[in-house]
Amino acid sequence: MNTIPNAEPTLVDVVQKLDKLTEDVEHLSGEVKKFDERFADYRQATQWVVQLAFTLIASATITMIITSVLK
Repeated sequence: MNTIPNAEPTLVDVVQKLDKLTEDVEHLSGEVKKFDERFADYRQATQWVVQLAFTLIASATITMIITSVLK
């Protein structure tokens, strides 16, 4: 005798899938938090590099001006 399996999900199946989705969302939330921290670090480092570049340009300009004035 052939029996056709019930295709309807049971309440237990729905709860298990919901638990799995909850775990996935929590995992992705953690990944997003890590990415945000890395992005903030990258942005801060970029700001430091830009400040260093402007400082070096200003120092070189002042050095050139002082050198030409003192000659």
